[in-house]
Amino acid sequence: MVTFLPSRPGRLADVPAFHRSIGGAESNVACALAAAGHTTRWVSRVGADGFGDHLVEAIGAYGVDVSHVRRDPDRPTGVYFRTAGDRADDAHEVAYYRAGSAASAMSPTGVDLDAVRAGRVLHLSGITAALSEDCLTLMRELTAPHPGRPLISFDVNHRPGLWGEAYGPEVLRDLAREADIVFVGEDEAEEAWGLTGGPTAIREALPEPHTLVVKQGAKGAVAFSRPAAGDRAAGAMGVPPLERSREWGRAGADGTPQAPGCATSPRSATAHGTFEPAPHVDVVATTGAGDAFAAGFLSATLRDLPLKTRLRHGHLAAAATLTTPGDLAPPPARPLADRLAALDDPAWGRLRLGPGWTDADAEAVEEARTP
Repeated sequence: MVTFLPSRPGRLADVPAFHRSIGGAESNVACALAAAGHTTRWVSRVGADGFGDHLVEAIGAYGVDVSHVRRDPDRPTGVYFRTAGDRADDAHEVAYYRAGSAASAMSPTGVDLDAVRAGRVLHLSGITAALSEDCLTLMRELTAPHPGRPLISFDVNHRPGLWGEAYGPEVLRDLAREADIVFVGEDEAEEAWGLTGGPTAIREALPEPHTLVVKQGAKGAVAFSRPAAGDRAAGAMGVPPLERSREWGRAGADGTPQAPGCATSPRSATAHGTFEPAPHVDVVATTGAGDAFAAGFLSATLRDLPLKTRLRHGHLAAAATLTTPGDLAPPPARPLADRLAALDDPAWGRLRLGPGWTDADAEAVEEARTP
């Protein structure tokens, strides 16, 4: 969708002007991964209108392949307006205008499925499933077992306002169970599924995904990952064993898959998952941080980095977005992210990131942002 960001704080009724930007969970992840140096493709449907032109051009400018985006002559591009407040604040307002939009008409016959399945990882969002019955049918098709199926990454993204019926939480759980990598917030798991026992309870409710990442806001995130042998991400799900072995590596003593030659910190590797605290961040706006976290984690996954390091890259990518006003921010350059992710635990715990931190080199960030 096209996103309209307010020119100043206040109610939608009082904001005099808005700045046009791009928004959308999957496109945010694709843009962030492309900015991090990965080859990405965004497959979607937009209107044959000026807003559709803007989306295709802006997303393509990040280096994302947009050649498989279809233009709909009969349906408009979706748009939404939001206020400057935090989404968790009761004063926050969002006005969506996407009923009957071009994206809501996506279906198994309305997108190029071969183009969708061509990558090593296919990232999907629960938001798409809520747009229409056709979109939900498409999501079920993409998450079903299929020859040549890539690793399926699924961000639950529970948005109660998008579901017109009560079965939304059940649909999201079913889709998550078919995915290989799942991202879910601890708070949204409670809201959607009534799970109040923390990350371990969420893992018990979702044992099927190879990797489950439970986000805990400013506290950090916990990742659970099964041993490689015999899991569902193997060739039966369309991932060749060689590709899979490069992706996940061998299992450590606690069952956490590791890249060859890498060890996981005893502090963070436990029987209850791998926890990694988030750095201290001077937050400007929270919208889009979850998408950025997913992109950072997936980038590190594609590079075969250890689970703890994947979580740190997720936190750093999220921090880039948290310290900017828009939904999408370029991630830190790879050398900067790698150096910060390699900090020892005490130094990582002292790290503090504020606006502009991604423009500095790693040494400057450590010196200026570590109390």
